[in-house]
Amino acid sequence: MKKSGRITALAVIVFLALGFFAIQGLAPSTVAAKEPAKIAFIYVGPIGDLGWSWEHDRGRKMLEEKFGDKIKTTYIESVPEGPDAARVIRQYAMQGYKAVFATSFGYMDPMVEVARDFPKVYFEHCSGYKTAPNMSTYFGRMYQPRYLSGIVAGKMTKTNIIGYAAAFPIPEVIRGINAFTLGAQSVNPKVQVRVVWTNTWFDPVKEREAAVALLDAGADIIAQHQDTTEPQKAAQERGLMSIGYDSDMRGFVGDSVLVSPIWNWGAYYVDTVNAMLQGTWKTHQYWGGLKEGIVQLSAFSPKVPKDVQNMVMAKQKEILSGSWDVFHGPIVDQKGKQMVPAGGKMSDKDMLNMSFFVKGVVGKAGQ
Repeated sequence: MKKSGRITALAVIVFLALGFFAIQGLAPSTVAAKEPAKIAFIYVGPIGDLGWSWEHDRGRKMLEEKFGDKIKTTYIESVPEGPDAARVIRQYAMQGYKAVFATSFGYMDPMVEVARDFPKVYFEHCSGYKTAPNMSTYFGRMYQPRYLSGIVAGKMTKTNIIGYAAAFPIPEVIRGINAFTLGAQSVNPKVQVRVVWTNTWFDPVKEREAAVALLDAGADIIAQHQDTTEPQKAAQERGLMSIGYDSDMRGFVGDSVLVSPIWNWGAYYVDTVNAMLQGTWKTHQYWGGLKEGIVQLSAFSPKVPKDVQNMVMAKQKEILSGSWDVFHGPIVDQKGKQMVPAGGKMSDKDMLNMSFFVKGVVGKAGQ
């Protein structure tokens, strides 16, 4: 009888507990606090580059501020592009991370490989073009603020030679050089934009050497598609000016940086992670612009005359309205071949696969 009484008492306790869960509208398994969603970021350089990886990390911090204890983020710096990236991505997936963000072009194929093996993990690749049911791509129309910064350089050069230290001859970089050149030539048809390739995203020594070579060749303004502030510092040391990139480099170098096309990754990261947490995430290819806020133009240096600032803002207004964009015709390449006729505009597909330089660029689009 005592044993039966214990069983009856236990049944009553279980019944009451289940009743409590039912009243609260909860299943027993959901009463315990949920573990935070783990999200990983993979950077091609150190966050101390004050450029590309630094801006991505600012976006990661924005996530933490937005979602608090609902998420837990981590990051790894200076991961080489290629096979080693697959190992790092796979390790995060095996450790139960809900999402992995890989922030450089060369991580694309390794991420595709790992995504196939972990269908329940979200994978996000920056600047690539390959997707999967659980893998998306994201990037911004950086060519828009690039064009606007070109207007500043075109108006303020005295030698009509602008130097451009560039990483790799891939569409992303070529597109930016062309946009910058079109902006400069829209206000100064005599401008030449001379390109030196470094074949690296992050190498302060090579970036500085490229900038110095361009300055020695007569450039009085330096622009760049690199990850550090070294080209801007090289120009400043000569008493000359520069255009920044990635972040507002005037804050790190000084007023010799006239303006910077900058990234605002946090805007995308917050929206995307929110979709993951809500269960509404779907594979996509995101390419936002000035209107969406993922790319911006920094504040101007006080060295930029007010009339030049007004000219830039008027053009930005056109882009934001949708009435005009950078790669509207007529556009010709270095050899004078018409690439976009008057009244025409380049498709997103053609922009994303751009492999030619426009008239006014001195250098080779390939190697």
